[in-house]
Amino acid sequence: MFDLTMHELEISLCRKLRGFGTLKTRVPVTVMSTKNTPPPSEKTLPSDEQIEDELCLLDLEDADSLLLHVQDLVSQHLDEFPEDQVDDDAARYAAQMTKASITDGTRDGHLRIIKHYITFHLRRNKKWDAKRVDEKTPHDITVFITQKCGPVEQGFEGRKYSTAVSTRAALTMWYKNLRPNESLTEWRLDSVTNTWRGLPTRSRNVSQFMVGLEKTKAKSGEVSSSARALALEDIHRLYKYCLNSDLSLAQRRAGTIRYVAYLLAWLMLLRIDEVIKLRFENVDKIPGERRYIHISLNTRKQNQTGLLHSWRLHANDGDPIICPVRAFILLASLYGPEIKKTGPLFLHVTAQGAVMQSQPLTASALSRSLSRDLQGLGYAAWALYGTHSFRRGGCQYRIKVKRWSADMVAAWGGWSQVEAVTMFRYFYSPNDNHEFMHDYDRNV
Repeated sequence: MFDLTMHELEISLCRKLRGFGTLKTRVPVTVMSTKNTPPPSEKTLPSDEQIEDELCLLDLEDADSLLLHVQDLVSQHLDEFPEDQVDDDAARYAAQMTKASITDGTRDGHLRIIKHYITFHLRRNKKWDAKRVDEKTPHDITVFITQKCGPVEQGFEGRKYSTAVSTRAALTMWYKNLRPNESLTEWRLDSVTNTWRGLPTRSRNVSQFMVGLEKTKAKSGEVSSSARALALEDIHRLYKYCLNSDLSLAQRRAGTIRYVAYLLAWLMLLRIDEVIKLRFENVDKIPGERRYIHISLNTRKQNQTGLLHSWRLHANDGDPIICPVRAFILLASLYGPEIKKTGPLFLHVTAQGAVMQSQPLTASALSRSLSRDLQGLGYAAWALYGTHSFRRGGCQYRIKVKRWSADMVAAWGGWSQVEAVTMFRYFYSPNDNHEFMHDYDRNV
């Protein structure tokens, strides 16, 4: 399929995309040039508070991205939370409480961290209530993480930043179990009941603390544990793995849908939870146009105003594996005429190979599939790839390979000036670049 000539591609598109997406008439596109645009005045530059808000948001995104693999992350640090700690009243009470509150036997690592958290605070204050959740709870969390990760010369344990990430994840589990009906995405004061809602691990205080701790650790030479980017060669490997000819028909069908989702997330700089929300209606079919696919998305996390964000994805004859037009041909061939071209774009495939339009693919299922695919490819660091890895990798691809300017990437990814912090973080990650430093100064 990926050896098609452009003429064959146009013919195939005519046949395969018939009825695929929304019929649109051609409309002129106005491209705004920024070459002669004067620099923004100081009034338009983001304030320190806006930048801090964006850093906190990025911290929460990283935390969410690593949650799927947190069990592996926690297991790497269990020796820092020994089971045979001093047996006193505080330790016994902590053990009883965690055992009674959390019955999931697969979370033994989390339980050890939680027991250390409760024991630590009870030894500091015998009246401390482990089940209390109020405005002081975020402070309790940061005090404990400071004890584990603060500098040794100041009397702390000096553990790595990844220990802080594991601890935060375990305490997220603790407070989720304490209050299972609370929101998992916020921390706010309910003005009506005067009670705090959500998870204290998602509070601004905890995010600010984690951002500061990561900076401090970075200054001391420690590499961050943020999610790794998926590079061009990774996308090539995922294609060959997902569409391997040795797979069964059902496996290749499921792999095709996964790969198209992977590719679109990477090309469009989307998170997994965003790409999975694409619908047939988001794909515009322009009569007579065979050079590109036009995709529109109503809202994104960065843009909650309801304004339209769209992408024009052009055919790529130079690298057919990452050609979006060919990817849609694969998807259209798989779905065939029996699948109605309405509703979610990415659908579940049964073990027998049936495509279930009533069961759309979910973000969690796609994230787990990515982990399995990377493990199948032999990636030792598979746990460092998360829901933001496509967005990070696609951003780096546009800068390093396609040679886009920063303003082009910002427009493509939907980033505002304030969100430039996030954009730069995607350009550069210590997890993605340090191993190549020996080639940086080559004179070719």
